[in-house]
Amino acid sequence: MTPRSAAANPLEQLTIEQLRLRTSMKWQVHPADVLPLWVAEMDVPLAEPIAEALNTAVARGDTGYPTGVRAYAEALSGFAARRWGWDGVAVQRTALVPDVMLGIVEVLKLVTAPGDVVVVNAPVYPPFYAFVTHAGRRIVEARLGDDGRIDLQALDAAFGTAARMSDRVAYLVCSPHNPTGAVHSAEELARIAELARDHRVRVISDEIHGPLVPAGSSFTPYLSVAGAEDAFAVTSASKAWNLAGLKAGLVVAGPEAAADLDRMPEEVGHGPSHLGVIAHTAAFNEGDAWLDALLAGLSANRDLLGQLLAEHLPLVGYTPPQGTYLAWLDCRRLGLDDPGSSDGPGIVSELAGPAKAFLDRSRVALSSGHVFGSGGAGHVRLNFATSRAILTEAVTRMSAVSRG
Repeated sequence: MTPRSAAANPLEQLTIEQLRLRTSMKWQVHPADVLPLWVAEMDVPLAEPIAEALNTAVARGDTGYPTGVRAYAEALSGFAARRWGWDGVAVQRTALVPDVMLGIVEVLKLVTAPGDVVVVNAPVYPPFYAFVTHAGRRIVEARLGDDGRIDLQALDAAFGTAARMSDRVAYLVCSPHNPTGAVHSAEELARIAELARDHRVRVISDEIHGPLVPAGSSFTPYLSVAGAEDAFAVTSASKAWNLAGLKAGLVVAGPEAAADLDRMPEEVGHGPSHLGVIAHTAAFNEGDAWLDALLAGLSANRDLLGQLLAEHLPLVGYTPPQGTYLAWLDCRRLGLDDPGSSDGPGIVSELAGPAKAFLDRSRVALSSGHVFGSGGAGHVRLNFATSRAILTEAVTRMSAVSRG
């Protein structure tokens, strides 16, 4: 058999003119003179197996209601076995949900009640705050360590605080972590499971960035660690294959959480798109070669970003993320904070401090650190899932803020 040739880098296949024709959020929110490196959309074409599956469905007029969870769950199970050496995705313990965040909310409804507490690691993905509070739950933060990783002592203390505030406590862990890109080790996750058991906390692991861990780092599914049997994982192919507009997510329950998952209302599974299920299933079944090419391109961009920052913005702190395509940049030494800006969660598009300065003075759109919760002010999140040319131009433009 002739070996299959390596796929081309998806990040280098589209021009900026082609990208500006897109009508999704990333390229439409800001004026045409702005380079958008903010929201988590990638500047890539659709992977060929996914495009083929969707084109076939459209040609057939196959645009009705989704048929259920089995094919999608089996695809995730196969992917998890191939990529992570984990065979723990039991189809009978999965549920189809519209997307990861709505799936998280539905799981929270199963294991907590209004007024109960949810622990998160700040700074963290801003919708954690919005969706949890809109569901009537309260947030307790466990600050990350200075290294951008989970501080297990702070987490232990937060679990204790939460347990004194409500009878039922959930912990929403972002794995890998958004925005720092930390990939939690098996040892860290095992300790989290131990702490959760000690404090009677139910764990929900957001693993949407799980496929975006390159060679050299190892992603560990939370449900694969000892002690996590009563936990849940929520995931999809959305981030790794750029499918945010094709709604479909999966909840996976540990063996001791199966009875809770059985209580999820049937109507929740009516929310996903049939085309979304087709796309995500194709991604997990047939998207490995495309994903490998993407990961290679992201690794090159991760290194390039470090070089560009060292040359143009040496005062900016940067720890290369182990996973994801998101970089967490410490801009506090640039002195760009707004005197009145808050260090607390906000809506994703809200700007203050360095992100506002980079947009106003450099015409580069980044995510403002303060919306990620405590510890986020003075930081920005940069999406480096773009071409080398766009990334280079963006960081070169950003250097203008340090010149005046």
